[in-house]
Amino acid sequence: MKTQKSILSLALIAGLSISLIACGEKKQDDHAAGSEEHDHEAMSETMENMDQKMTMTGIASKTELINEYLEIKKALSANNKEDAAKAATKLAENAKTISFDKVSADNKTTVNEILEVIQEHSEHIAKSEMDHQIEHFQAMGKDFEDLLAIVGSDRKLYEQYCPMYNNNEGGMWLSDSEEIVNPLFAGKMQTCGSVKKVIEVG
Repeated sequence: MKTQKSILSLALIAGLSISLIACGEKKQDDHAAGSEEHDHEAMSETMENMDQKMTMTGIASKTELINEYLEIKKALSANNKEDAAKAATKLAENAKTISFDKVSADNKTTVNEILEVIQEHSEHIAKSEMDHQIEHFQAMGKDFEDLLAIVGSDRKLYEQYCPMYNNNEGGMWLSDSEEIVNPLFAGKMQTCGSVKKVIEVG
């Protein structure tokens, strides 16, 4: 009888030990899983905060302005007024917020005036039909060229000109390629034009 009690006690102790070990391992697993989940949540919140901060404090760059101008050109060349409007919306906002702090005081006023005109053209492109989009894009090309003459370009650009635009009055645009892809005829007459001037990086 005494032997049976001893065996039973040993069995209970062994079972209890196994349960405690299993419980401990489960807690460690739970903790590890919880930590991983917590880390992902924290990372997601951090990235979200960074995005908000960039949106709230972001200042447009010259590169963004040129990219958006060229996006409008590309969209008009493809007869895509929706994409032209999207790029123009970004350009209007960036023309309003960009600051060229390194230009001289004499040029500061001129640069700001040009940026205001670019913003106005962009706002018209953002909400107009194709014909009106092209009209403002054509006019904006000269303003962009005047701006880059003061602040410099971050890439090689080509001033291109088509003599047949607007009943043969002619029209110009800027391109990052020497190849002629005319944006002034809503996808038609794309090869009409020639390079009139090269704007070097500077």
